[in-house]
Amino acid sequence: MCVAAAEEGANVAFTYLSSVDDANRTVRLIENAGAKLFAIKCDVRSENMVARAVGKVTEHFGGIDVLINNAGLFETAPLPEITLEQWDTMFATNVRGPFLMSQRCIPALRQSRGRIIHMGSLGGEKPWATHAHYCCSKAALHMLTKVMAKALAPEIAVNCVAPGMIESGEGTGDAVLAGRVAQRAPMKRNGTAEDVVSAVMYFATAPHFVTGQILTVDGGLALR
Repeated sequence: MCVAAAEEGANVAFTYLSSVDDANRTVRLIENAGAKLFAIKCDVRSENMVARAVGKVTEHFGGIDVLINNAGLFETAPLPEITLEQWDTMFATNVRGPFLMSQRCIPALRQSRGRIIHMGSLGGEKPWATHAHYCCSKAALHMLTKVMAKALAPEIAVNCVAPGMIESGEGTGDAVLAGRVAQRAPMKRNGTAEDVVSAVMYFATAPHFVTGQILTVDGGLALR
């Protein structure tokens, strides 16, 4: 997403937490694309760190046009075995994080008539029995998208991209499961990072009139 935005001529700011090596690699890719960039460590669960990050980005670039809430946590666990800590951590990352980041960016986004793009999931639409805390957190994020779209209009457009099974190119955890899911999808394949990036870039550049939408990127899997 960062590289795609940079290649389209945008200045790019991104946050990272523990993935320092990936952050450094992303910096190099953005620099190669010729864009200005700003990277800052931030735990989106922390109100203080979010406030600091947004303040630094706004100070560095003078404003914010598009916010992509991409930080997320995914975990498999049987429902009876999910601990309270697991439940709270999932919601803190997948729901509170986007809420905090969006809330802090509202003044800048109102000024620019900007856009917020959440990263949801097909799991927010479908009940996956071994992902109860994940599915519930993404369902909450999908509803947050719709509420924010109404609450922040007409200055800010708010939408959500909800991927299905996405293969990163670095191996999907369970190859057998990935193959089975691909055969269930009408398009007979799983998604790629490029599929998700294209959907995000659509919302980043779409008419401002498009708001409150949950766009599934799943090869038709939700139709099953």
